[in-house]
Amino acid sequence: MNKIVLATGNKGKVKELSELLSEQNIEIVPQSDFNVPDVPETGTTFVENAIIKARHAAKITGLPAIADDSGLEVDYLNGAPGIYSARYAGEQGNDDANNSKLLTELNGVDLQKRSARFQCVLVYMRHADDPTPIICQGTWDGSITTEKHGVQGFGYDPLFWVAEHNMTSAQLPRDIKNAMSHRGKALMHLVKHFK
Repeated sequence: MNKIVLATGNKGKVKELSELLSEQNIEIVPQSDFNVPDVPETGTTFVENAIIKARHAAKITGLPAIADDSGLEVDYLNGAPGIYSARYAGEQGNDDANNSKLLTELNGVDLQKRSARFQCVLVYMRHADDPTPIICQGTWDGSITTEKHGVQGFGYDPLFWVAEHNMTSAQLPRDIKNAMSHRGKALMHLVKHFK
């Protein structure tokens, strides 16, 4: 199996990407297995942050690297939380605090004005000095509910309403979510490159 380091410590992302790439004879190894520290995400876009993370992981491990930068854009909030999705409430990766802050920000906002989308940018770098990284993007449109529903997934999944299935992302069966999600779509583009 080919090993690729995934530039994240997020167990949800590792599991999701491992499932999606298992058929490609690719083993996804989280950067935490190599004691790779997080790198400051100093970019102003999802693309910049994904490149920073992939380059950092590839440089330290010597392996090819995949990094994703993803987040939620809420139209009523002019695209916020955007690149700050994981630390929207201040503390990196505190899903409960981030969800609570989002619900507070949208308190009293009509359901028709709660449109949102998940964005995912995946970057694949063959090595740290790769001058032509592969960049793939996926988008998943939905809206924000007024309260949390479901326990699967992570991040904003319990608030992200998927109208086609009349449930939140956190209520969707994993195979359906993987096929529809922003990360799933970006990864399908990446799989085409691997083939």
